[in-house]
Amino acid sequence: MANKKKNTRNKEQDSNWEERVVQVRRVTKVVKGGKKLSFRAILVVGDEKGQVGVGIGKASDVIGAVKKAVTDAKKHIITIPLTRFDSIPHPINGWSGAAKIIMRPSAQGSGVIAGGSIRTVLELAGVKNILAKQLGSSNPLNNARATLDGLSKLRTFQEVAQERNLVIENLYS
Repeated sequence: MANKKKNTRNKEQDSNWEERVVQVRRVTKVVKGGKKLSFRAILVVGDEKGQVGVGIGKASDVIGAVKKAVTDAKKHIITIPLTRFDSIPHPINGWSGAAKIIMRPSAQGSGVIAGGSIRTVLELAGVKNILAKQLGSSNPLNNARATLDGLSKLRTFQEVAQERNLVIENLYS
């Protein structure tokens, strides 16, 4: 019999992801026979090196909902540019539904100044110095998605210079 190589690549990729549950909520659906209970889990997955994703899962038990949320979060992963001080390159806004998020880069050593699900998303993305404020809605899912929306719009100086066909030194003058 030939030796079969085990696929260890997926195990290595899965080991560096950190998962945090933002919310688990019991939801009901009214059907002909009465009310059907299920659970909805909101989960954030990140590697603390610039990759983060938010996912939701629904199932009849909490464990199943969390597993589905992890799968969904890994499908919606985005990569964000980080500065050398583990901050974002420029101020940005993000929207999702009625939730609006304002994010600004902060000085080194200031930490993550944010609340709710925004804090979880930013910490798992690897951002260490940032100031963020949620406006409009206190819904954890919409605020997490608004944070992802804002982070996905971030651009580096190199990207802007390349789009404008400039040398990066000319961008500052």
